[in-house]
Amino acid sequence: MADQTSDDEITLISGSLSLVTLSAMASSLVSNTNQVHFAYDLAMDNSEMVAMFEALVASGLNGFLGCMSDIFESALIEFYHNASLQDDKIFSTIQGKLVEISEEIFARNFQLPVEGLIDINEVPKDLIFYARTEFSFTDEQLSTSCKKRELKIEYRLLSDIVAKSITVKAGSFDAVTHERFLLMTAIFGGVSVNWGRLLFKIFKDMATPETRQARGYAVHICILLTNIPYFELGDCED
Repeated sequence: MADQTSDDEITLISGSLSLVTLSAMASSLVSNTNQVHFAYDLAMDNSEMVAMFEALVASGLNGFLGCMSDIFESALIEFYHNASLQDDKIFSTIQGKLVEISEEIFARNFQLPVEGLIDINEVPKDLIFYARTEFSFTDEQLSTSCKKRELKIEYRLLSDIVAKSITVKAGSFDAVTHERFLLMTAIFGGVSVNWGRLLFKIFKDMATPETRQARGYAVHICILLTNIPYFELGDCED
């Protein structure tokens, strides 16, 4: 079966799924963020898409991917500018006030699973083998590093969600990396993953200037900051 789906059609399909793209930050410190409207997406008249979103819910990621918040740009910029790591926690100062975020606080706020795999390379080999065909648009077995256009439509969207909202990769999303393929396989296959540990590790990399990790999690940082008592964040972005 030839791939007859154009990039414009993919954009239209993605738009219909109510992926909310927040306005771009003036600062280059923060990437665009995509959050998922699960109530809308799970009610779609498309069984393949619904099954994909149901897998995201079953994975325990819905509290992380579906959370919403106002965006406080100045607080985000200050958070990243002053961020540092100590004792496996993220510290920063905003308006002269100390902010401390631990893995426990991070996982609890977004109701993330804290048991399961902590190394995504431990996804079962037989599941990976099955996913290489299941994800394929042509039903021919894929490599675990492939082009997004080689995926079925619902898995192209899953690839975008993983890349933009979980691993937060900058640049082109046309290529599916081995790491992303394994994450998609874990979600699709119902593998128990310690998402609290995995996502907090990505967050720590964001807070470490020496890493090449793109900075993001704008919504999540704002939620964490608004949960701090007596903390005034100022005006939000429209």
